[in-house]
Amino acid sequence: MGSLLTVVVGLLILMPLLGNIFFPYLWLDLSFLFTMLCVGYRSQKRIRSNPPFTILDIFLEKVQKQPEKPLILFEEEVYSYRDIDNWSSKVARVLQSHVGLKEGETVAVFLKNVPAYLWIWMGLEKIGCTMACVNYNIRSKSLLHVISSCEAKVLLTTPDFQSAIEDVLPTLNNKGVRVFYLSDDSPTEGVEALREQIKSSSAEPVPASFRANVTSKSASLYIFTSGTTGLPKAAIITHRKALSAAILFSLCEAHSNDIVYIPLPLYHAAALTGIASCIDIGATCVLTPKFSVTKYWDDCRKYRATVVQYVGEIMRYVCNAPKKDNDRDHSVRLAIGNGMRMEVWKEFLDRFGPIHIYEMYGATEGNAGFVNYTGKVGAVGRTNFLIKKLIKFEFIQYDVEKDEPVRDKKGYCIPVAIGETGLMVTKITENAPFEGYAGDVQKTEKKMLRDVLKKGDCYFNSGDLLMQDHEGFIYFQDRVGDTFRWKGENVATTEVEATLVEVDFIQEVNVYGVPVSGHEGKIGMAAVRLKEGHPFDGKKLYLHSKDYLPNYAIPQFIRVQDSLEITETFKQRKGQLVKEGFDPIIINDPLYFLDDSERCYVPMTQEIFSSITEKKLKL
Repeated sequence: MGSLLTVVVGLLILMPLLGNIFFPYLWLDLSFLFTMLCVGYRSQKRIRSNPPFTILDIFLEKVQKQPEKPLILFEEEVYSYRDIDNWSSKVARVLQSHVGLKEGETVAVFLKNVPAYLWIWMGLEKIGCTMACVNYNIRSKSLLHVISSCEAKVLLTTPDFQSAIEDVLPTLNNKGVRVFYLSDDSPTEGVEALREQIKSSSAEPVPASFRANVTSKSASLYIFTSGTTGLPKAAIITHRKALSAAILFSLCEAHSNDIVYIPLPLYHAAALTGIASCIDIGATCVLTPKFSVTKYWDDCRKYRATVVQYVGEIMRYVCNAPKKDNDRDHSVRLAIGNGMRMEVWKEFLDRFGPIHIYEMYGATEGNAGFVNYTGKVGAVGRTNFLIKKLIKFEFIQYDVEKDEPVRDKKGYCIPVAIGETGLMVTKITENAPFEGYAGDVQKTEKKMLRDVLKKGDCYFNSGDLLMQDHEGFIYFQDRVGDTFRWKGENVATTEVEATLVEVDFIQEVNVYGVPVSGHEGKIGMAAVRLKEGHPFDGKKLYLHSKDYLPNYAIPQFIRVQDSLEITETFKQRKGQLVKEGFDPIIINDPLYFLDDSERCYVPMTQEIFSSITEKKLKL
């Protein structure tokens, strides 16, 4: 009996050690799964409630519970939960009574990062309207497109964008879209300023009857995302999807005492998810006018931030900043975001200390995602048989050149083996719906794959290539199709092509992304065919690109070709162009480099190429 007891005690002592050796992530897996089930249950309960429970309801609960707690810190300004509630009620009343908005209508918001973004969002929620979050970098045709695609009745902006607004104002007036400045007075004829009316409006609670027809499937937001189809698409963010997104910080062990630093543009899904998650846990968030690498850690120290939200390129910039003696002098314990490369991840931890990084994967319009809760460097998530039961996803074989999934003789897609790269697809179900894009059935249908594993099934096509290793960790590999990412933004090649081809000496354009050593994503490059008898004009192309494209979408390199190669189905070939990159030794065609100091595309030289590859030249 004594020897048996000794054996049992020995096994109990050895079990944790053996578990760490053979199942090193078991306790983390079980802990995350438990959190996921609890948080998911709470979210589903809200989604299924009648009347519907929304982000607004969570916000109003927090206003009652902690009215004086700061919700927004912005430069030297502090806004409590009650302040945001009061301002949102004022905005709601002005938009309904003075502007004449009706429940279910859409307002396009064309603003920089300012606290008004949040109270406008909550104000529109209070009267049952939808907020369309417009990228403040876009101009002209793109701006008109996004406003019309979501059928906005009103555009709210500031005089900061006077030139952009006056450029499109006649067209907006013809379409019946009214424009208002959130300022004391208006510098533009025909545009009314609303600030004084908002300030003098009542801050009394807005009756729930003003949003009586809102359901969980009603649109809360339109967030614009570029894709393989060209111009920005209005991804529909319903109230149930917004609720699902708001649980992110709860999954990442953030809590109500946290102060979350969000230096991302508020038209971006990540930033709005961050704000919604802050509201969900009752935390405080710090907003900045824009990301500043020089102010990053000073801001974190100033506001005593404990959580930072990022996209991959931000952390590379932070790591590229000159080292300082106080690099580890901060209170940050969590970093939550996506797109951090392995080499940046390692450098970030080594330099700034033991911060728990929650790298995640998801798409704005997607119906599922992953969270790397273990801290495994480089992974975007982790899966096991239990998570696979909850999240119906597959990685399937994909032909990058043909830009389509590989199918077997029966017409079904082929799952890749462990360790192989495949297209990420997620099953569309009642609990994991794909809401699609506003006003465009064709674009919505294009993101849906049918008959994937069996007849009649339907999956969301992420457009991303991922890989699962033998331990269950998931790694992002690349984007498929025409879209690529640069400086944290998606660049749709067709939109850039449509802009460049307007230049009078360009006949044809093929835009693609090329990798650059030491940088996240791919940088833009364009192969062009000139009109007969027209020389290349680097100055004119530079000025045109700067006038009509956001900086992140402007091609850094131009390659002039006699003809642009196409496939047998008349699609432009990009694969070989991407492989050849921008090396002047490999490329015999005339090659040009965007030189901001010269305000011109200048001939590409070996010296410039070496400066880029040796990271001496900043892109």
